[in-house]
Amino acid sequence: MPQLGYGVYQVTPNEAERCVSDALGVGYRMVDTAQAYANEEGVGSAVKKSGISRDEVFIVSKIWISNYGYEKAKASIDESLRKLQTDYIDLMLLHQPFCDRYGAYRALEEAYREGKLRAIGVSNFYPDHLIDLASNVEVKPMVNQVETHVFDQQVEAKKYMDEFDCRIMSWGPLAEGRNGFFTNKLLGEIGKKYRKSIPQVALRWLLQRGVIIIPKSTHKERMAENINIFDFELTAEDMAQIQTLDTGRSIFFDHHDGEVTKMFMGWRGLM
Repeated sequence: MPQLGYGVYQVTPNEAERCVSDALGVGYRMVDTAQAYANEEGVGSAVKKSGISRDEVFIVSKIWISNYGYEKAKASIDESLRKLQTDYIDLMLLHQPFCDRYGAYRALEEAYREGKLRAIGVSNFYPDHLIDLASNVEVKPMVNQVETHVFDQQVEAKKYMDEFDCRIMSWGPLAEGRNGFFTNKLLGEIGKKYRKSIPQVALRWLLQRGVIIIPKSTHKERMAENINIFDFELTAEDMAQIQTLDTGRSIFFDHHDGEVTKMFMGWRGLM
């Protein structure tokens, strides 16, 4: 699995094929999509038309909560395979820790054993969710995709992921520009030393922490900028300074908040 890939959250179905084609063109070899993004078909078309061998492109997708439960999840995996125009998905995740996640995860395990999925995991699972699931299944989650960026560094959560040999994968690695991200003074000063942008510094910091990252942009030049982070290395002092930006909390929403849970229950009919 590549450590750096391209994410298509909030990329419209009409734009998905063009964006993924551009991303593959500048060198990305991993694409992260989801049933709830409604753009799996565009991703599949772009990969198919790219001329790149299927085994060179790592495709990630996620099952939405309306498809949870064993039977629904099983059918949704086949539907995702159809939309992505592929015989297998490299990594399939449960998108949220709500509804019948155990039934859905059994479908993941079965599809993994059948070869339809090469790896399985979860997304947005906090330590209690992850520990509970991983302790009661046969195939432990291999990846947990969670909000991870300089302002919410998931230090404690990563300790539990490491304990269960589960890799941390970041969504929102650029904090979606929130919290003054693009004008952050510390990241800007560090960037000047290496002639790198604030996003490049933030992505490099995650990379050096062993975090899998999937930055998203609809602009080809920014896609190229985001992948151009392998020609410099942050010092231990740089890493420590960036660590001071951690607030220890989400800048989006807390999956343990009752109102957030109610919001997701309202989104069950999204698919």
